[in-house]
Amino acid sequence: GNPPGLPCLEITLGSAAFRCAAQGAEDLVVAFAGAPVSLTVQRASREIFEAAIGEPIALRAGDSVRLGYPARGLRTYLAVRGGFEAARVLGSASRDTLAALGPEPVVKGAVLAVGRASVPLASAAPADGCEEPRGAAQQLPASGETVVFDIRPGPRADWFTAEAVAVLCGQDWKVTPQSSRVGLRLSGEQPLQRRDAAELPSEGVVRGAIQVPHDGQPVLLLADHPLTGGYPVMAVVAEHHLDLAGQIPPGAKICFRAT
Repeated sequence: GNPPGLPCLEITLGSAAFRCAAQGAEDLVVAFAGAPVSLTVQRASREIFEAAIGEPIALRAGDSVRLGYPARGLRTYLAVRGGFEAARVLGSASRDTLAALGPEPVVKGAVLAVGRASVPLASAAPADGCEEPRGAAQQLPASGETVVFDIRPGPRADWFTAEAVAVLCGQDWKVTPQSSRVGLRLSGEQPLQRRDAAELPSEGVVRGAIQVPHDGQPVLLLADHPLTGGYPVMAVVAEHHLDLAGQIPPGAKICFRAT
């Protein structure tokens, strides 16, 4: 029942826990999406039960929820009816991890305020024919598995040798633990060779751009990416695979497929 644009929480690689401090008789309604995790709810009365991801969960003051680690995927999302209240910078409640703009990261002991819901709970159910799909989260990759991404040539593809283009799509690239919301740092057996070794003036890039530093090991830029920093963009991930790029855990592999 939330309108688009209300803030939610992004939880990377679990494990997390929170307690509801709501006042009064009205329930707080939360739901989880993204990477599937176990959800254990403990009522203030000490009753304990397991909840499901993708389903609404009603909470009252004193109730707590604990998340396990995701077996597949990387990021789980927590939404609350009415949205979390957060100061907005340039119209956004997101945290820019490079520029240090936006709300502070949530840490242990943080207290988050919840906004007032604008849609009555009874009116929040989807209309006939608009039921949400189930089981999509099960398709997320696990560490050790290989994911195929469609790509198209980038604006600086001509800075690379023909052999480098073949290498990009001819071997698997492992996602390293040095990855973050800025980008996925990839490691391959054969580095990508540049035809032009000159320093490139900084350029604006899009999410999904694959830039190649001097060591030939590419970086797949994600939501918090900066400018290029002097590195050429060899290819760009197709738009239909961009959301999946944010759910690739360390240890998984990526195989690029030219389209």
